[in-house]
Amino acid sequence: MKTLSYHGTVVFMKNGQIDTMKYQHSVEKGIETERLISLNTPLREITRNSGEISCLYKETSQKVESDHPVDRSFIVNLPLHAEQISEQYLLAVAGQEMIAMRPAQIIAILPKDNLRYARKLWVDTATSLPLKVEVYGLDGNVLEQVLFTELAIDDNGTSSQAQQNVLSQHLHEFKVETFGNSAYQLESLPAGFEKIFFIRTSMQQSNKQVDHLLISDGFSNISIYFEAKGNNKGIEGQRSLGPVNSYSRVMGDVQITVMGEVPMETIQLVANKVDVR
Repeated sequence: MKTLSYHGTVVFMKNGQIDTMKYQHSVEKGIETERLISLNTPLREITRNSGEISCLYKETSQKVESDHPVDRSFIVNLPLHAEQISEQYLLAVAGQEMIAMRPAQIIAILPKDNLRYARKLWVDTATSLPLKVEVYGLDGNVLEQVLFTELAIDDNGTSSQAQQNVLSQHLHEFKVETFGNSAYQLESLPAGFEKIFFIRTSMQQSNKQVDHLLISDGFSNISIYFEAKGNNKGIEGQRSLGPVNSYSRVMGDVQITVMGEVPMETIQLVANKVDVR
Protein backbone atom coordinates (compact mmCIF):
# COMPACT_ATOMS: atom_id res chain seq x y z
CA MET A 1 0.00 0.00 0.00
CA LYS A 2 2.85 2.40 0.76
CA THR A 3 5.27 1.58 -2.04
CA LEU A 4 3.11 0.90 -5.11
CA SER A 5 1.35 3.34 -7.40
CA TYR A 6 -2.04 2.11 -8.57
CA HIS A 7 -5.50 3.28 -9.64
CA GLY A 8 -8.99 1.92 -10.08
CA THR A 9 -12.66 2.28 -9.17
CA VAL A 10 -13.81 1.94 -5.56
CA VAL A 11 -17.32 1.49 -4.15
CA PHE A 12 -17.98 2.76 -0.62
CA MET A 13 -21.07 1.37 1.15
CA LYS A 14 -21.88 3.08 4.45
CA ASN A 15 -24.98 4.28 6.33
CA GLY A 16 -27.23 2.74 3.68
CA GLN A 17 -25.59 4.77 0.91
CA ILE A 18 -23.45 3.66 -2.03
CA ASP A 19 -20.74 5.95 -3.40
CA THR A 20 -18.64 5.05 -6.46
CA MET A 21 -15.38 6.92 -6.96
CA LYS A 22 -12.28 6.87 -9.12
CA TYR A 23 -9.21 6.21 -6.99
CA GLN A 24 -5.53 6.94 -7.57
CA HIS A 25 -2.53 6.29 -5.33
CA SER A 26 0.94 7.55 -6.23
CA VAL A 27 4.30 7.75 -4.49
CA GLU A 28 7.06 10.23 -5.29
CA LYS A 29 10.22 10.73 -3.21
CA GLY A 30 8.63 8.99 -0.26
CA ILE A 31 5.50 11.18 -0.29
CA GLU A 32 2.14 9.48 -0.79
CA THR A 33 -0.74 11.08 -2.62
CA GLU A 34 -4.25 9.63 -2.73
CA ARG A 35 -7.08 11.04 -4.81
CA LEU A 36 -10.78 10.18 -4.89
CA ILE A 37 -13.03 11.66 -7.59
CA SER A 38 -16.78 11.10 -7.26
CA LEU A 39 -18.74 9.78 -10.23
CA ASN A 40 -22.12 10.83 -8.86
CA THR A 41 -23.65 13.78 -7.01
CA PRO A 42 -22.35 15.43 -4.90
CA LEU A 43 -19.39 15.97 -7.27
CA ARG A 44 -16.20 16.33 -5.28
CA GLU A 45 -12.50 15.54 -5.30
CA ILE A 46 -10.73 14.41 -2.12
CA THR A 47 -6.94 14.47 -1.93
CA ARG A 48 -4.54 13.24 0.74
CA ASN A 49 -0.91 14.35 0.71
CA SER A 50 0.67 12.42 3.58
CA GLY A 51 -1.67 13.41 6.46
CA GLU A 52 -3.11 16.57 4.92
CA ILE A 53 -6.58 16.07 3.46
CA SER A 54 -8.55 18.45 1.25
CA CYS A 55 -12.00 18.15 -0.29
CA LEU A 56 -13.11 20.28 -3.27
CA TYR A 57 -16.84 20.44 -3.99
CA LYS A 58 -16.94 21.07 -7.74
CA GLU A 59 -20.46 22.49 -7.94
CA THR A 60 -19.80 25.27 -5.42
CA SER A 61 -15.96 25.44 -5.62
CA GLN A 62 -15.89 25.18 -1.81
CA LYS A 63 -12.65 23.70 -0.49
CA VAL A 64 -12.31 22.15 2.96
CA GLU A 65 -8.87 21.29 4.37
CA SER A 66 -7.85 19.41 7.51
CA ASP A 67 -4.93 17.53 9.06
CA HIS A 68 -5.39 13.84 9.88
CA PRO A 69 -1.88 12.44 10.42
CA VAL A 70 -3.24 9.07 11.57
CA ASP A 71 -5.23 8.50 8.37
CA ARG A 72 -2.82 6.56 6.20
CA SER A 73 -5.29 5.42 3.56
CA PHE A 74 -8.75 6.16 2.19
CA ILE A 75 -9.23 2.39 1.83
CA VAL A 76 -8.19 0.97 5.21
CA ASN A 77 -6.00 2.01 8.14
CA LEU A 78 -3.64 -0.68 9.35
CA PRO A 79 -1.56 -0.69 12.56
CA LEU A 80 1.93 0.76 12.33
CA HIS A 81 3.15 -1.73 14.95
CA ALA A 82 2.10 -5.12 13.62
CA GLU A 83 3.58 -6.94 16.62
CA GLN A 84 0.86 -5.47 18.87
CA ILE A 85 -2.08 -6.78 16.83
CA SER A 86 -2.20 -10.19 18.52
CA GLU A 87 -2.79 -8.62 21.95
CA GLN A 88 -6.27 -7.40 20.98
CA TYR A 89 -7.14 -9.29 17.78
CA LEU A 90 -7.10 -12.83 16.43
CA LEU A 91 -6.11 -13.05 12.75
CA ALA A 92 -7.31 -16.05 10.77
CA VAL A 93 -7.21 -17.21 7.16
CA ALA A 94 -10.80 -17.35 5.88
CA GLY A 95 -10.53 -18.67 2.32
CA GLN A 96 -10.06 -17.08 -1.10
CA GLU A 97 -12.29 -15.15 -3.51
CA MET A 98 -12.02 -13.20 -6.74
CA ILE A 99 -12.26 -9.43 -6.27
CA ALA A 100 -12.02 -7.11 -9.31
CA MET A 101 -11.06 -10.23 -11.30
CA ARG A 102 -7.99 -10.73 -9.08
CA PRO A 103 -7.39 -13.67 -6.66
CA ALA A 104 -7.64 -12.46 -3.06
CA GLN A 105 -6.81 -14.04 0.29
CA ILE A 106 -9.44 -13.36 2.96
CA ILE A 107 -8.11 -12.43 6.41
CA ALA A 108 -10.54 -12.34 9.34
CA ILE A 109 -9.60 -9.78 12.02
CA LEU A 110 -11.50 -10.80 15.15
CA PRO A 111 -11.38 -8.75 18.38
CA LYS A 112 -10.79 -10.56 21.65
CA ASP A 113 -13.30 -8.32 23.46
CA ASN A 114 -16.45 -6.26 22.74
CA LEU A 115 -14.61 -2.93 22.70
CA ARG A 116 -13.94 -2.96 18.95
CA TYR A 117 -15.45 -4.23 15.71
CA ALA A 118 -14.56 -7.34 13.72
CA ARG A 119 -13.27 -6.92 10.17
CA LYS A 120 -12.47 -8.91 7.08
CA LEU A 121 -9.74 -7.93 4.67
CA TRP A 122 -9.46 -9.26 1.10
CA VAL A 123 -5.78 -9.04 0.06
CA ASP A 124 -4.59 -9.32 -3.54
CA THR A 125 -2.33 -12.39 -3.66
CA ALA A 126 -0.09 -10.82 -6.34
CA THR A 127 0.50 -7.35 -4.85
CA SER A 128 -0.70 -7.59 -1.20
CA LEU A 129 -2.99 -4.60 -1.83
CA PRO A 130 -6.35 -4.53 0.00
CA LEU A 131 -9.12 -5.13 -2.53
CA LYS A 132 -12.07 -5.22 -0.13
CA VAL A 133 -12.77 -4.36 3.51
CA GLU A 134 -15.82 -5.13 5.63
CA VAL A 135 -16.56 -3.92 9.17
CA TYR A 136 -19.05 -5.89 11.29
CA GLY A 137 -21.19 -4.82 14.23
CA LEU A 138 -21.43 -6.80 17.44
CA ASP A 139 -24.49 -8.54 15.96
CA GLY A 140 -22.49 -9.72 12.94
CA ASN A 141 -24.19 -7.40 10.43
CA VAL A 142 -22.05 -5.48 7.93
CA LEU A 143 -21.67 -1.84 8.99
CA GLU A 144 -19.32 -0.68 6.27
CA GLN A 145 -17.82 -2.02 3.05
CA VAL A 146 -15.11 -0.74 0.71
CA LEU A 147 -14.63 -2.62 -2.55
CA PHE A 148 -12.43 -2.26 -5.65
CA THR A 149 -14.36 -3.10 -8.82
CA GLU A 150 -11.25 -2.61 -10.97
CA LEU A 151 -7.57 -2.15 -10.17
CA ALA A 152 -4.47 -1.43 -12.26
CA ILE A 153 -0.87 -1.25 -11.05
CA ASP A 154 1.29 1.63 -12.32
CA ASP A 155 4.98 1.14 -13.04
CA ASN A 156 6.69 3.17 -10.32
CA GLY A 157 7.20 3.19 -6.56
CA THR A 158 9.50 4.16 -3.70
CA SER A 159 11.15 2.62 -0.65
CA SER A 160 9.02 1.78 2.36
CA GLN A 161 11.71 3.23 4.66
CA ALA A 162 11.45 6.62 2.98
CA GLN A 163 7.68 6.61 3.42
CA GLN A 164 7.97 5.55 7.05
CA ASN A 165 10.36 8.41 7.77
CA VAL A 166 7.98 10.92 6.20
CA LEU A 167 5.04 9.57 8.24
CA SER A 168 7.04 9.63 11.49
CA GLN A 169 8.09 13.25 10.91
CA HIS A 170 4.52 14.28 10.16
CA LEU A 171 3.18 12.59 13.29
CA HIS A 172 5.90 14.22 15.38
CA GLU A 173 4.75 17.70 14.31
CA PHE A 174 1.37 17.06 15.95
CA LYS A 175 2.86 15.91 19.28
CA VAL A 176 4.47 19.28 20.05
CA GLU A 177 1.45 20.49 22.00
CA THR A 178 1.23 17.54 24.36
CA PHE A 179 -1.97 16.42 25.98
CA GLY A 180 -0.25 16.20 29.34
CA ASN A 181 0.23 19.97 29.41
CA SER A 182 -3.36 20.72 28.43
CA ALA A 183 -6.35 21.61 30.59
CA TYR A 184 -7.75 18.09 30.24
CA GLN A 185 -6.90 14.61 31.43
CA LEU A 186 -7.80 11.07 30.46
CA GLU A 187 -7.57 8.79 33.49
CA SER A 188 -7.11 5.55 31.55
CA LEU A 189 -7.44 4.11 28.05
CA PRO A 190 -9.28 1.01 26.83
CA ALA A 191 -6.94 -1.96 26.41
CA GLY A 192 -4.83 -1.67 23.27
CA PHE A 193 -5.49 2.05 22.66
CA GLU A 194 -2.80 4.71 22.82
CA LYS A 195 -2.65 8.48 22.36
CA ILE A 196 -1.70 9.38 18.78
CA PHE A 197 -1.82 13.17 18.64
CA PHE A 198 -3.30 16.23 20.32
CA ILE A 199 -3.90 19.39 18.30
CA ARG A 200 -5.90 22.60 18.35
CA THR A 201 -8.02 23.11 15.26
CA SER A 202 -11.00 25.18 14.14
CA MET A 203 -14.44 24.11 12.95
CA GLN A 204 -15.02 24.84 9.27
CA GLN A 205 -18.50 26.33 9.68
CA SER A 206 -18.11 28.46 12.82
CA ASN A 207 -14.31 28.94 13.13
CA LYS A 208 -14.62 27.91 16.80
CA GLN A 209 -11.41 26.65 18.38
CA VAL A 210 -11.56 22.94 19.23
CA ASP A 211 -8.95 20.76 20.95
CA HIS A 212 -8.72 17.29 19.42
CA LEU A 213 -7.18 14.22 21.05
CA LEU A 214 -7.04 11.07 18.94
CA ILE A 215 -6.48 7.59 20.37
CA SER A 216 -6.18 4.38 18.34
CA ASP A 217 -5.50 0.66 18.53
CA GLY A 218 -4.27 0.65 14.91
CA PHE A 219 -7.53 -0.45 13.30
CA SER A 220 -10.00 1.63 15.32
CA ASN A 221 -9.71 5.39 15.94
CA ILE A 222 -11.50 7.42 18.61
CA SER A 223 -11.58 11.22 18.55
CA ILE A 224 -12.16 13.31 21.67
CA TYR A 225 -13.15 16.94 21.06
CA PHE A 226 -13.05 19.72 23.66
CA GLU A 227 -14.63 23.11 23.01
CA ALA A 228 -15.97 26.03 25.01
CA LYS A 229 -19.69 25.66 25.67
CA GLY A 230 -20.21 29.42 25.52
CA ASN A 231 -23.74 30.66 26.02
CA ASN A 232 -25.28 27.50 24.62
CA LYS A 233 -26.91 24.87 26.80
CA GLY A 234 -24.59 22.24 25.37
CA ILE A 235 -25.24 18.80 23.95
CA GLU A 236 -25.49 15.62 25.99
CA GLY A 237 -26.31 12.02 25.15
CA GLN A 238 -25.40 9.40 22.56
CA ARG A 239 -25.86 9.17 18.81
CA SER A 240 -25.17 6.53 16.16
CA LEU A 241 -24.74 6.72 12.38
CA GLY A 242 -23.74 3.41 10.79
CA PRO A 243 -20.43 2.29 12.33
CA VAL A 244 -19.81 5.69 13.95
CA ASN A 245 -20.96 6.20 17.54
CA SER A 246 -20.67 9.39 19.58
CA TYR A 247 -21.34 10.51 23.13
CA SER A 248 -21.45 14.12 24.33
CA ARG A 249 -21.34 15.58 27.82
CA VAL A 250 -20.84 18.99 29.41
CA MET A 251 -18.30 19.55 32.18
CA GLY A 252 -18.47 23.09 33.53
CA ASP A 253 -17.89 25.40 30.57
CA VAL A 254 -16.47 22.65 28.33
CA GLN A 255 -18.39 20.63 25.74
CA ILE A 256 -16.83 17.17 25.34
CA THR A 257 -17.65 14.86 22.42
CA VAL A 258 -16.20 11.37 21.96
CA MET A 259 -16.63 9.83 18.51
CA GLY A 260 -15.33 6.78 16.62
CA GLU A 261 -15.97 3.58 14.66
CA VAL A 262 -16.19 1.44 17.80
CA PRO A 263 -19.12 0.09 19.86
CA MET A 264 -21.06 2.55 22.01
CA GLU A 265 -19.76 0.80 25.15
CA THR A 266 -16.21 1.84 24.19
CA ILE A 267 -17.25 5.42 23.45
CA GLN A 268 -18.97 5.76 26.84
CA LEU A 269 -16.02 4.12 28.59
CA VAL A 270 -13.69 6.78 27.17
CA ALA A 271 -16.14 9.64 27.79
CA ASN A 272 -16.45 8.71 31.46
CA LYS A 273 -12.65 8.77 31.88
CA VAL A 274 -12.25 12.30 30.48
CA ASP A 275 -11.95 15.15 32.98
CA VAL A 276 -11.14 18.84 33.11
CA ARG A 277 -8.26 19.82 35.42
